[in-house]
Amino acid sequence: MTTPETIIISRTDSIGDVVLTLPVAGVLKELFPKCKVLFLGRSYTKEVTACSEFVDRFVNMDEIEQLSDQRQQIEKFKALNADVIIHVFPNPLIATLAKKAGIKIRIGTAGRIYHLNSCNKPVIFSRKRSELHEAQLNLKLLKPLGYTAIPELNELIKYYGFTKIPVPEKTLARQLDPDKKNLILHPKSKGSAREWGLDNFSKLIDLLPEEKYRIFISGTEEEGKLFRNHFNLNKKNVTDISGTMSLKQFIAFIARCDGLVAASTGPLHIAAATGIVALGIYPPIKPMHPKRWAPLGPKAGYLVKDIFCDDCRKGGSCHCMTEITPQQVKQKLEEHFETR
Repeated sequence: MTTPETIIISRTDSIGDVVLTLPVAGVLKELFPKCKVLFLGRSYTKEVTACSEFVDRFVNMDEIEQLSDQRQQIEKFKALNADVIIHVFPNPLIATLAKKAGIKIRIGTAGRIYHLNSCNKPVIFSRKRSELHEAQLNLKLLKPLGYTAIPELNELIKYYGFTKIPVPEKTLARQLDPDKKNLILHPKSKGSAREWGLDNFSKLIDLLPEEKYRIFISGTEEEGKLFRNHFNLNKKNVTDISGTMSLKQFIAFIARCDGLVAASTGPLHIAAATGIVALGIYPPIKPMHPKRWAPLGPKAGYLVKDIFCDDCRKGGSCHCMTEITPQQVKQKLEEHFETR
């Protein structure tokens, strides 16, 4: 196979998914050091890909979709001069545009019917039935390019390339306390994950000693409206930062903190990639369990109840998560801070 010059990684879903796809870019740079890696994503994930040294350019699918007709969209794809596109997150429009643009190697999972016509390098595997982590599964799509290894999870960390982290604004940096553990609590998930519960986060705040922890509560402005009345914001060591930062500045702030606690959300995976303590709280239900979605980082970890759970599969509150106690989370945090 001729060495590809330009490769598109297509992943147009959420922030956490994009973070766990970045190792694909790192592996591609290892396979083809001179290749250019483009990341096709949504507007809200641009700042995440900008942190990786292995991504050469971000391509905004939102802007392409806004073009008036498909001919213009195809021309945009042609202008990328890509040799390869890897459909990590299947999207029928992108698959069609890539084929009509004449991209020579088009890789996607064989399980999507529209890929049978649009992809000429199908890969057979099932995410739902696999025991592998999401980041490992993504690498299976590199098989047509000659890559068949499945690295251990601790080996995948180096492929993030999360070295281009922005600098926080001075007003944000001044909120950090150099004499305490600066800890972010991210209680909501915008519906993307099962949540631990506001009451549990409130109890955790009360358990963490003021002389040891500087606590920041994060989320969107809409999420802030939901949780502000649940927390004692009069405590001197607690600050509500919800709705106050752009994603770029939030990434910068996360990287300067010591730890973050959340469910399986984008901020959790960002924290893991930056190298700080990232503690996730997970349900034991497939495919949401940590074996598939655990944060990957040198100081990352998670809590999950080791039981069979099926009664909350249809959504809503997950008692298998909410029954994880604030004392258990506090203990796990302290273990991470002491040993890592």
